[in-house]
Amino acid sequence: MKVRASLRSLKDKPGAQVVRRRGRTFVVNKLNPRWKARQG
Repeated sequence: MKVRASLRSLKDKPGAQVVRRRGRTFVVNKLNPRWKARQG
């Protein structure tokens, strides 16, 4: 999982979902787990 300042490029990938958990923003991608990321 990458920690990134901006998730904008990742949320446009196919299969990406933006999820908020515990005050942090995550991008979860079941089609390509390589694009998992967290912000904050």
